[in-house]
Amino acid sequence: MKDTLVEALNEQMNFEFYSAHVYLAMAAYCSGESLDGFANFFIVQAEEERFHAMKIYKFLNDRGKRATLDALGAPKNEYGSIIEAFEDGYHHEQVNTQRFYRLSDLAWNDREHATIGFLKWFIDEQVEEEALFDGIIQKLKRIDKDSNAFYMMDEAFAARSFTPPAGE
Repeated sequence: MKDTLVEALNEQMNFEFYSAHVYLAMAAYCSGESLDGFANFFIVQAEEERFHAMKIYKFLNDRGKRATLDALGAPKNEYGSIIEAFEDGYHHEQVNTQRFYRLSDLAWNDREHATIGFLKWFIDEQVEEEALFDGIIQKLKRIDKDSNAFYMMDEAFAARSFTPPAGE
């Protein structure tokens, strides 16, 4: 594997750790608003992002390359509404999708077939992540003034948990 691809994978691994940081900040916002179910949603998102980072970490090590960690930037901590938090999360996932596309292009250019196969899982995951956020935003917009529906969503998110995919 070429050094440029190793560097790019390390950058992505660090971005995944940063993503966990972003989602924990969103969880803290929700907790501050007494929206514990929504906070749990973002805590689970953070767990998923850490899992993704560790998946890249393991891949690098399995390929005989070294994972290197960078400092994490400070995430946004204040939101005007729960919809704003989800819109920011959706945008963050869109950025992440583009990052994986660029990684995949780099792997293709290097004819690095093991990495291409590895990255496919992430690209498929990004389709799910974007759809999840978009769907939640659409629901939040529909229930705009219906506080009962909003609190039902909060209760539903309280039950959400993260289970790593089988075989991971």
